[in-house]
Amino acid sequence: MDNGRVARKVERVRQFLEFIIRHLVEFPEEVMLSELQKDRLTVFRVQMRQSDVGRIIGRNGQTIRSIRALLSSAAARHGDRVTLDIIE
Repeated sequence: MDNGRVARKVERVRQFLEFIIRHLVEFPEEVMLSELQKDRLTVFRVQMRQSDVGRIIGRNGQTIRSIRALLSSAAARHGDRVTLDIIE
């Protein structure tokens, strides 16, 4: 698969993740999303206001686990693997 196709697939997953996160936080304009590509693994790193971190993690980590499951499922449809890290 050429790099252009991979980049488009990763961009779709990124847009999906950004949509989810921006709708959960109180200050969506302060959300910064970056990514690192390692072979067939994409690591998404998200930074946000400290007060919004709890909204993303959720009670007992349920929200972040759900986001990661959705993200993994979306990436798997494109034959990729992803993970999500919150940068504090």
